[in-house]
Amino acid sequence: MTTTSEPTELSEPALSVRQVLTLERVLAGEPEVVAGAGQLDRPVRWVHVAEAPDVGVMLTGGEMVLTTGVLLAGDEDKQAEYIRSLHRAEASAVVLGLGRAFPAPPEVMRRAAERCGLPMVVLHRPFPFAELTEEVQCRLVRRKFAAVSLSESVRTALTALITAGAPLQSLLDEVASHSACPVVVTNLAHRVLATAGERSAVDDVLRDWERIARQAGGSEGDGWIRAGLGGRGERWGQIMLCGHRGDTATGRLLADRAAEALVLHRMLGGNSAHTWEEQSAQSLLTDLVSGVVPARQLLPRARAAGLPVNRRTFVPLVVRDVEPGQLDRVLRMVGLSGLVAELADGAVAVLLSLARDQDAPVLTANFAARVHSEAARTVVAAADPRTAWDDVPTGLREAQHVADAADSSAALDLPAVVRLRDVHLRGLIRLLRDDPHVQSFAERELDGLLCAADEDMLSVLRTYLATGRNKSRTAQLHHVSRPALYRRLEAIQTRLGVDLDDFEQAASVHIALLAHDAQQS
Repeated sequence: MTTTSEPTELSEPALSVRQVLTLERVLAGEPEVVAGAGQLDRPVRWVHVAEAPDVGVMLTGGEMVLTTGVLLAGDEDKQAEYIRSLHRAEASAVVLGLGRAFPAPPEVMRRAAERCGLPMVVLHRPFPFAELTEEVQCRLVRRKFAAVSLSESVRTALTALITAGAPLQSLLDEVASHSACPVVVTNLAHRVLATAGERSAVDDVLRDWERIARQAGGSEGDGWIRAGLGGRGERWGQIMLCGHRGDTATGRLLADRAAEALVLHRMLGGNSAHTWEEQSAQSLLTDLVSGVVPARQLLPRARAAGLPVNRRTFVPLVVRDVEPGQLDRVLRMVGLSGLVAELADGAVAVLLSLARDQDAPVLTANFAARVHSEAARTVVAAADPRTAWDDVPTGLREAQHVADAADSSAALDLPAVVRLRDVHLRGLIRLLRDDPHVQSFAERELDGLLCAADEDMLSVLRTYLATGRNKSRTAQLHHVSRPALYRRLEAIQTRLGVDLDDFEQAASVHIALLAHDAQQS
C-alpha cells in the first residue's frame, strides 16, 4: 500500500527564518535583515555556529549559520566565497554578529547574499550565540515531538474508525477536525467525491472549484496541500487540505496520514473510487430530495461533482428494481450527463442534465428503453423537465411519488416512462395515505376482511377490482374455477356488507383497498 505523495520527514521539523528572528532572545540582539528579505520563510532545520571559511562543506542544508566573521575580515574574496559556499550548501540563512571584525555590515557579503537570495542578518548588539542555538534547538526538538505525537494521534484515530467499519465520511471528518480546514477528495479528473469541514468553508471552496481544479497540478501554496491516493502502481485520486493555516510540514503530515487511511479503507472494505463517486452522488441527491438544504446551496456541490449545471434542462427520474451500477452503464451507453444514486427506500434516483437545445422527452424515452432492455421488470418514473435548478428537488420528489404509486400495482399497463398523469387515483391515494381520515376510512370499509386477517380473500378482491371486475380474468389469475370464484366473491361481499356489482360501492371498496395497500407499503 502506497500513496503517491512524498513522505513527510518527521525527523526534521523546522522553524522559518522569520520565526527565528521573532524569538525574544534574538530580538535582544537587535537583528537587521540586510539581504534576502524575500526569502525569510525558508525553513531552519538546525543552527550551526561556525567561523571556518570553508564551512559549506560541513553543511547538509537547512542550517542557519552563526558567525562573527573573525576569519574573514580584510579579505573580500573570502567574504564573497563564504556566502557562495553557504548558498551551494543550501543553508537557510547567515547571521553575522557585528563587533571587532565587522563593526558594520560588510558590503561585499551583503551584495553576494542578495545575488544568491540568501537571507543575511546582522546583530547590532553583542549576543551569546549559545543562547540562540539552545533556544532554537529546544524548539525544534519540541516540534519534532509534537509532530510525532500528532502523527500517531491521527493514525490511531483513523485506524480505529477503519477497524470499526466507519464510512468514508467519518474518516474525513476526523481529518478535518485535526487540520481545521476543508478537506476534499477527488478522482483523477478532479471531480469531487467527498468533502469534510465547516459547511460554509467547504461551500466557499466548491464555489470556486473550477479554478482550483485547473490549478490542482501546480505547486503547493497558501495552505493548499495534496496527497495522492493509489496503490500497486496505480493512482486513482487525491486528498486536499484547502487553506491549511498551520505550517506546511504539519499539513503534509496530515495529508499523508489521511491518504494512507483512505487507501487502507478502500482495500479492506473492497471499495473502489467508483463507489466513492456513488456515495458522493447519493449524498447530493438525498439532500436534494429531502429539501433540508436549499437547492441553491447544493449547486456548488453539484458542479464540483461534475454535473453540468449552467443553462441546462434537468430531468428527475426514479427507477425501481435495478442496480445503480446498471444505470451508470446506461448513462454512458446513451452518452448522457447525469448523477445516479440509491435512495433510502431502495429506489434509484437519476438526475439527467441536458443541453437546452436537446429534446428532453425523446432522450428520456431513449434512456428508459435502454433501461428496460437491461432490466425488463422495472419502473422508470419521471417528472416533467426543469430548467431552473431550484425546481429540481420538487421534481425528484414527484418522480419518487410516481415510482411508489406505479410500483404498487403490477396490474397497471404502464408506459416505458411513467409520469404523474399515468398513476391516476393510485397516485392521489399515495399522497393521502398518512392522513388519519383516509386511514380510518380504509379500516372501516375493509373491517370484515382485516379482522379476519384473510390475506387470500384480500388478494382475490384486489385482483377482481384491478381487472375492472372481470370474473374470468380473476379466476384465471388465481387458478380457480369460476364457481369457486363466485363463492369467494359472495363471502367477501357478506363480510364487507357491500354489493360489488354496484359501481359506487365497488369504487368505495377499491379506494379503501388502495389506501390500505399504500399504508402497508
